[in-house]
Amino acid sequence: MTGPARQGARTRDRHIRDQHIQDQRSGDPRTEELSANLRTVHERIEAACDAGGRDPAAITLVVVTKTFPAADVLRLRSLGVADIGENRDQEAAAKRAEVQRAGVCRAGSHPAVDPPAIDQPLLGAPPVGRGQEAESQDGPALRWHAIGHIQRNKAKSVVRWADVVHTVDSIRLADALTKAVAAAARADPLRCLIQVSLDGDPARGGIPAGQMLQLADHLADCPGLQLGGVMAVAPRGADPDRAFAALARQSARLQESHRAATDISAGMSGDLDAAVRHGSTCLRVGGAILGNRPLNP
Repeated sequence: MTGPARQGARTRDRHIRDQHIQDQRSGDPRTEELSANLRTVHERIEAACDAGGRDPAAITLVVVTKTFPAADVLRLRSLGVADIGENRDQEAAAKRAEVQRAGVCRAGSHPAVDPPAIDQPLLGAPPVGRGQEAESQDGPALRWHAIGHIQRNKAKSVVRWADVVHTVDSIRLADALTKAVAAAARADPLRCLIQVSLDGDPARGGIPAGQMLQLADHLADCPGLQLGGVMAVAPRGADPDRAFAALARQSARLQESHRAATDISAGMSGDLDAAVRHGSTCLRVGGAILGNRPLNP
């Protein structure tokens, strides 16, 4: 990368960091908007938990920042958000790197030591693991969740930015992630959830329920991977209560042979209440917090 391009990247990084500080001091309207939306979502979660006799502390809220800038991730972190979800590998890798260079560093690293330019791959970066961004007075350590479909040829990149993968739906993908984890020399295992298809539509991803246990057994034996549980998206037009009840049954089946695989990733902006009713431990919420996505991501 040329000197001017590198300098331009550093200038952008400083601008993001300085803007983040200014936002916190000046009552930035975007931060206030995110804060209000977060409160509303937390109130929905608490109401659903109260109705079902559940503890809200047992539910992880993953805020999906697809198409939104790194500046919003920094704002969310300042509001106490610890879990960030991304759909696209290329966008996520660049965004996590940008967040790190804006002052949220990997544990044990130093932000002032010649950070890589914004479009430079993190090939020389330290191994990543769960919660590698350091906790500080500005907010909690961040965990990054890969929640979109993953092509096998993207596995090497995904394991460098993701702490949790929600969409493992084949033995071949599990094997690709295993090889990528070994090559990256990750410090911690990559937590993986099995995406279960609730309607059999291959276009939406997910493994048929009848093949789930075979994949689970294989994944549990993959070095460097950790079987966490199940994930699903409610079929279009389906009753979310029926859909998430079906996923809860698949989770129960999984735990008969893999007791520690208790994660249930289910529920988005429009159906999180139903997901909580049926045992979701991880909600993936974007629009209800960040608003409408930009038209030209």
